[in-house]
Amino acid sequence: MAKARPKGVLERGISSDLWRHTLSQIPSCLGRLAYLASLRAPNTGRYEHHGLSLLFGDSETDKTLRKTHNDSFEDWLNYSLEQQKADLALYLCSLHDDKREILKSWAALTPYRYFVPASARESERNLYLADLDVLLQMLRNEHGVASPDRDA
Repeated sequence: MAKARPKGVLERGISSDLWRHTLSQIPSCLGRLAYLASLRAPNTGRYEHHGLSLLFGDSETDKTLRKTHNDSFEDWLNYSLEQQKADLALYLCSLHDDKREILKSWAALTPYRYFVPASARESERNLYLADLDVLLQMLRNEHGVASPDRDA
């Protein structure tokens, strides 16, 4: 059954709606990656967003969120290391928690691994993780956070 869409929704489309109402409010690329990854169901890999699904249907929502996640991931990979560092710093500031505590937690729990789209090639995943390892080590050094003892 086709979804009844308000007139403004027909004119904009799902990608425009997603950008206008949500993604444009997230100032960092890494923040968008985190947000989009949070919409992916861990057991099925399908992307779910109640509001978008009501307007556009589950299939179109999944397809658009999946593509947007992939596009955002490519954007991050195309940043220079300097740009990635600035974007990571912006993202960490947006979390409103103590940066030292976040850095300690990220060293132990590596939540950023979940930000990678499932469709990412192994080489892309490895590049993303290598860059983040370097950046996080730099930030831990800057903030006086000891690296985790992997043997502990």
